[in-house]
Amino acid sequence: MKNRLTHFAIHIDGIERAKSFYDGVFDWGFNSYGESDFLQIKTDKTENGELIGALQSRNYSPVPENLIGLECTIGVENVDDIVESVNNNGGQLLIPKTAIPFVGWIVKFLDTEGNLICAIQNDNRAR
Repeated sequence: MKNRLTHFAIHIDGIERAKSFYDGVFDWGFNSYGESDFLQIKTDKTENGELIGALQSRNYSPVPENLIGLECTIGVENVDDIVESVNNNGGQLLIPKTAIPFVGWIVKFLDTEGNLICAIQNDNRAR
């Protein structure tokens, strides 16, 4: 499909810390792939879970500065549950549940690695 996000990379400093955070918040699965500072991200923990991205060391970045990642948005069923999970797994809420009129509810937070992440709950009744 044209203009569709097919993969994302989250640059990290601590692979186990980041893995624990994303497991706790989104219940993602992970595959080892190559070096010990790189994991594939799957939509779930099943053997056939869809590959959607990677947790990878900042050493893989093509720029000399610490890459704090891109602002990506993850579609979720309930942003309130995500806020609780972020708080329980060492993240930092930056923007609380906010309506995007006629689109849904969004929250923005930092993960344990300092990356800005968004979660959105689609709801065309949001005001």
